[in-house]
Amino acid sequence: MLNLPGSSLPEKPLLLIVDDDGLICDSLSFSMTPLFEVVTSHSRPHCLQLLRQLRRTPELALVDLGLPPVPHRPDEGFALISDLLKVAPEIRIVVLSGQSDDGNARHARTLGAADFVAKPCDPGDLQQILKRTLAFRALDERHREGASPLLGNSPAMQKLRVQLRQYADLPFPVLIEGESGSGKEIIASGCLHYETRRRLRPFLALNCAAISPNLVEAILFGYARGAFTGAITTKAGYFEDAADGTLFLDEIGELALDLQAKLLRVLENGEYQRVGETQKRVSQARIIAATNRDLRKEVRAGNFRADLYHRLSVCSIAAPPLREMEDDRLLLLDHFRRHYAAQTQQQPFRLSTAAEALVCGYAFPGNVRELRNIVIRLTTRHPGQLIDGAALEAELDLPDDLPSGSANPATADDEATGDAIIAAATHRLRRREPFSLDRLLDATERGYIEAALKLAHGNVSQAARLLGIHRTTLYNRMEATAREP
Repeated sequence: MLNLPGSSLPEKPLLLIVDDDGLICDSLSFSMTPLFEVVTSHSRPHCLQLLRQLRRTPELALVDLGLPPVPHRPDEGFALISDLLKVAPEIRIVVLSGQSDDGNARHARTLGAADFVAKPCDPGDLQQILKRTLAFRALDERHREGASPLLGNSPAMQKLRVQLRQYADLPFPVLIEGESGSGKEIIASGCLHYETRRRLRPFLALNCAAISPNLVEAILFGYARGAFTGAITTKAGYFEDAADGTLFLDEIGELALDLQAKLLRVLENGEYQRVGETQKRVSQARIIAATNRDLRKEVRAGNFRADLYHRLSVCSIAAPPLREMEDDRLLLLDHFRRHYAAQTQQQPFRLSTAAEALVCGYAFPGNVRELRNIVIRLTTRHPGQLIDGAALEAELDLPDDLPSGSANPATADDEATGDAIIAAATHRLRRREPFSLDRLLDATERGYIEAALKLAHGNVSQAARLLGIHRTTLYNRMEATAREP
C-alpha cells in the first residue's frame, strides 16, 4: 500500500542495520519490517555515507562490532558508535554482536550505545528491545521540551551559569566547547534561546557533520531554481528560515574551509547569497556554534580558520564534563531515575551507599549521555530494587584490556598542561635550586595515587582507570611506595 500525500498512515520509525554479513542483514530486515522502515549497511564508511544521503535521520541503529577491514576485532564497531552519535546525537544504538564478552559490552555502552545484545538473538526478543529503546527515546524528546536545562550546584555548574548570564541575551555569536555527550545542544536551546528574549523566535539546529559537504552551502544559504542538478525549485536556507531567531551549528569543526569563509562573512556583516543568485540577503539570526574538537589545535593544523575562530569565540562557553561535577552526578542520576520511573509507571530503583560511592568516583567518559543510558537500563531491569555496588560496577567498570584504538582520548588540556610543566621546569632549573628528579617523580606519583584512591573511595580498579594504568600496575606501584623510607 502506498502512503500517498494526505494519507493518515503514520510513518514507521527508521531502523539502520549495520552488519557485514549479507544474510544476517536480509534476515533482520525481514523480521523487523513489520515495525520499522529498514535500511542496511555493511561497513563504517558506507554507513556514514548512507546516513548523509537519507531523507531523515534513523531513530534506531542496530550495529555489529565486527566490521571490515578487521571483522575479527571490535575496533570498527566501537568507532562507528562514536561516529553515529557525532552525526546524529539523538539516535539510539543497540549493539548486536557475537563479540559479546563483558568488556566489549561495557565499552560499547560507555561510548553511548543504549544496549548490548549477544548473537544469536530471537527476532521477537530483539523487536521488544528495539521497541523499548524507541519508547525511551520518545520520553527523552518530550522531556527536553519542558525540562529545566541545568541541574546541580558544583563549581563547574556555577561557572557555567555565570557564563550563561553574561552571554544569554547578547546579540553576538557564542561558541560552546565540550566533550561528546556533555549537553551542548541543551545549553544552546534551553539556555541561550528559550530562556532569552528570542524564545518566541525560531530555533533551528544543523549538525555540520551530518550533511554531505557539497550540500552544506545550499542548506545553510538556500538556492535558486536550476542552481545545480536537482534544484527544481527555489528554496530558502537555514539562515533565512531562522529569521531573527537562533541558528545552532553543531560540530562546527567539521565545516569545510571554503564554507568557513562564507560563514565568516555572515558573522561580520550578516550578508549571504543563495546558491545560484547574485542578490545579497541579510541575516538577523544569532549564531551559536558547538564543537567537541580543540579548535585552537585545529587552527594550528590549518583545518580551521583563525579569523573565524576568533569571531566565534568572542563569547565562549565550556560545557563541563560529568567527571568535574562532583556530587551533581548523584543529583542528575536521581533526576533521570525519577523521570523514567514516573514515565514508565514503575517504582524507581534505589542505590546503596557503596553504589553511590561508585557513581561519585567514576569518570563517566560518555558524560551525561552515558549516565542517562545507565539509568534507563537500571530502570528497565531493576524497577523498585536496591542496586548494590557489585550490580552497579557491572555497568560502570571499564575493561582493563581495551582493544587498541578504543581507549578513551586524552583530555583537551593535556597539551596546555605539558607546556606549563616545561615552563615551571625551565624556571626552576635556571635558578640552580637543589633538585632531584627521582624525588620529584616519586612524590608526584605518590600524590596522584593517593588522590585517585581517595576519589575512588579505596576502589583500586576505579583508581587505576582514573590514572590511566592497569590495575596490576597500580598494585605494584602501591607496594613499591609502601616499601620506600
